[in-house]
Amino acid sequence: MAAPVETFFLDQDAQGTLQAQIQQMIAEAILSGRLPRGEKLPSTRRLSAHLGVSRITVTLAYTELQANDYLSSKGRSGFYVSENAPEPPSFKLRARSEDTVDWQRAIGTSFTGGSTPQKPLDWRTNKYQFIYGQADSNLFDHNAWRLCALRALGQKDHKAMMGDYYDQDDPQLIEFITRHILPRRGILARPEEILITLGAQNALWLSAQVLLTQRRTAAIEDPCYYSLRDILMQSRCHVCPIPVDRDGLPPDGLPEGTDVIFTTPSHQSPTTATMPIERRKNLLERARELDAIVVEDDYDFEMSFLKPPSPALKSLDREGRVVYVGSFSKSLFPGLRLGFLVGSEPFVREARALRSAVLRHPPGLIQRTVAYFLSLGHYDAMVRRIGAAYQERREVMNTAISEQGLTIAGRGVFGGSAFWMQAPLGVDTSLLAQQLHTQSVLIEPGAPFFGTPDRPDHHYRIAYSSIPSSLIPQGIALIGDAIRQAALTGAK
Repeated sequence: MAAPVETFFLDQDAQGTLQAQIQQMIAEAILSGRLPRGEKLPSTRRLSAHLGVSRITVTLAYTELQANDYLSSKGRSGFYVSENAPEPPSFKLRARSEDTVDWQRAIGTSFTGGSTPQKPLDWRTNKYQFIYGQADSNLFDHNAWRLCALRALGQKDHKAMMGDYYDQDDPQLIEFITRHILPRRGILARPEEILITLGAQNALWLSAQVLLTQRRTAAIEDPCYYSLRDILMQSRCHVCPIPVDRDGLPPDGLPEGTDVIFTTPSHQSPTTATMPIERRKNLLERARELDAIVVEDDYDFEMSFLKPPSPALKSLDREGRVVYVGSFSKSLFPGLRLGFLVGSEPFVREARALRSAVLRHPPGLIQRTVAYFLSLGHYDAMVRRIGAAYQERREVMNTAISEQGLTIAGRGVFGGSAFWMQAPLGVDTSLLAQQLHTQSVLIEPGAPFFGTPDRPDHHYRIAYSSIPSSLIPQGIALIGDAIRQAALTGAK
């Protein structure tokens, strides 16, 4: 008698092909002991009808499991759990014991309780996704990426993929960054001055660890990227927030004693303000007076579609004073977690040694896949495609914001992927975000970006990177209605 077909279910949230999901479902049933050795499985016809998939899909899954010795076939009798299938554990699991460790005392350094907010993991299930930092999968060339990954897995690159780079990086990726990515920003660098990182955030952490001590002072923009503030708090350095204006970080606001300056001149995070060339020169002059190092976070460097971008701060540097941070997470996809640091060789040498001690290097397979994606022209084509889509969405959003009478507090001169907004005083956008979430609208409250105790709570950010143009007007209308209702409620 075969195992009841009704006991088999596919996980609706599972990833991978249907064949792979069926294989995993049956393998887990065997490993858990639910299907013992010798147990007969439902026929391919019955299981395919039950699961609502094609019979050939179930047959291929059974055949693959048979090849891996999970199943065996007995002529026309069907498929059975193999006598050589892995056995489930024969021992009884111990009852869970209670911790007697005083973890409050045992933990030497706490990394919880920072200002980085939790973002919804179910953002894709919401209709109006004005969430920042997420990509639109429809704009990504999945087929090209798959082909590049297959090429990286090929025999020609086998040794490069399997080997340990120790403290080095994929030379093909470094070469492309040197010859193609950096010159677009006016930066000239040698391979020894470039380090691949696990995204821009990892690059910022490495910079903070190398450049700062408990006795040194870091100047940051206010508001700023909240994870940077948490990184600096963990380094236990002195942190000095500098209020930004419509042109970004004001150089004359930097106090004496500043050792490291963190700035986002291309698209200030989160206001999207673009620092003019003259101010960039003044900032470098002020850094020279302070003998300070400047860490330039150019996280959104490819999202300049309105007009050609200004040269990077690093390109204006003639003293080796600027450390440049770049990322592929915004232009490719955030789950890639790949970025890079560019700086003087002594700095990169120390950052490389620290990276090596913590994680050796980012995975070689990912580095080689990205190298192919860049060098074969897929990256440039994708950036152009994203730029055209973002420009259209930005225009639609700008019109919708105007029609709803909402207030823009900051917009990037060259592009970007979001608007920095301001609600009326008295409207708490954290509460507003919760209310809008119930209507399938996602916005980002602005309070976490501010570092002062009296931080304002009426700012918010709305992005257009992951929402199609057709949904923007209706989503903005819902935001406008919610803000007007909140303002009326607060006035009573």
